[in-house]
Amino acid sequence: MNTQIQRNYEAAKQIYANLGIDTEKAIVKLKDIKISMHCWQGDDVRGFLNKDQDLTGGISVTGNYPGAARTPEELRQDLEKAYSLIPGKHKLNLHAIYADTDEKIDLDEIEPRHYEKWVQWAKKQGLGLDFNPTCFSHPKSDDGFTLSHPNKEIRDFWIEHCKRARKVGEYFGKETGQPCVTNVWIPDGFKDQPVDRLGPRERLQASLDEVFKEEINPAYNLDAIESKLFGIGSESYVVGSHEFYMGYGLTRNKLICLDAGHFHPTEVVSNKLSALSLFSEGMLLHVSRPVRWDSDHVVTMDDETLAIARELVVHNLISKTHIGLDFFDASINRVAAWVIGTRNMLKALLRAMLEPTESLKEAELRGDYTTRLALMEELKSYPFGAVWDYYCESSNVPVREDWLKEVKDYETNVLLKRD
Repeated sequence: MNTQIQRNYEAAKQIYANLGIDTEKAIVKLKDIKISMHCWQGDDVRGFLNKDQDLTGGISVTGNYPGAARTPEELRQDLEKAYSLIPGKHKLNLHAIYADTDEKIDLDEIEPRHYEKWVQWAKKQGLGLDFNPTCFSHPKSDDGFTLSHPNKEIRDFWIEHCKRARKVGEYFGKETGQPCVTNVWIPDGFKDQPVDRLGPRERLQASLDEVFKEEINPAYNLDAIESKLFGIGSESYVVGSHEFYMGYGLTRNKLICLDAGHFHPTEVVSNKLSALSLFSEGMLLHVSRPVRWDSDHVVTMDDETLAIARELVVHNLISKTHIGLDFFDASINRVAAWVIGTRNMLKALLRAMLEPTESLKEAELRGDYTTRLALMEELKSYPFGAVWDYYCESSNVPVREDWLKEVKDYETNVLLKRD
């Protein structure tokens, strides 16, 4: 243990102890939290099944930084580097298009065996796996509709794909010993004002009921559904709105996914968590940074990330919330993007764990809003960074910006040689 890091930690430990906060317990709690890191940051959401298909579904990745992963092996190599720079053991979130197979298959033909190499790798790395059907970037989604498509043949194609995705999720859960969260997001919607808003939602409801018809042990697979406000090409109407999926999730006992970039600019996910937690089976988070709506920037420790973490910690919602990340930035080193975003989510959670929640609640109940505000502001300059440094050091990962040198070396020795 670095002597200076140890000294800084001991000093911070005493400062927090004066507030009744046990830093050791906070670190133990943080170690138990698994962040689901998304694979698609590593290759700009191309995947390996339909590499020549343009990215569609209202999604756009900008930038041309060198070194994007071109094969499953390269992607796993990049992921290993990223995980080695992040404290704790976490999960990987895969999309269906990342199947690792030599077979020529379509999305309605995926089977667990097409992801066997991912499972072998995850078990070796000690990681859990999450999954997503890929309902975009495919000829059968080119007109902007999938599970709510008016053409039954196309609708059935996507139903079959989602059914098979759940079986892959079940396989992941059985093999890794950790439940797989299989999240359904679709891009369906209209660019201009529709005449019929109800019909597509009726079709989507019926399609989802068919997708989820088979009961799967929740010890292996957990179903989640994700809403969106609008996308490129669906600016006026999205079938799977927040209201639709909240109603569906609550009545069908599904996890409800809240993506930080999928709401109005004045809406925040952090303000929805406590309300939704009272009624939902559970929640899935896609933590992102919407600079301009759903721009999917790398997660920083901004106000909303801190607020999300605080809501989870203060209200003991971590046990019923699955935390995933969702961003894709091709303008910077992709491995660095993973490390920055994941470390920031963990830092935000640690900072929330180092707040005197009970004291703040008591002040609030007394109507002593002066004390509440004063303490919350003073806590911002408390030395949580010293606790974070200690956690990183004791987890054998680089402290502070030391990880960046490793990424730069990796870029020189590995990434730049790909191009």
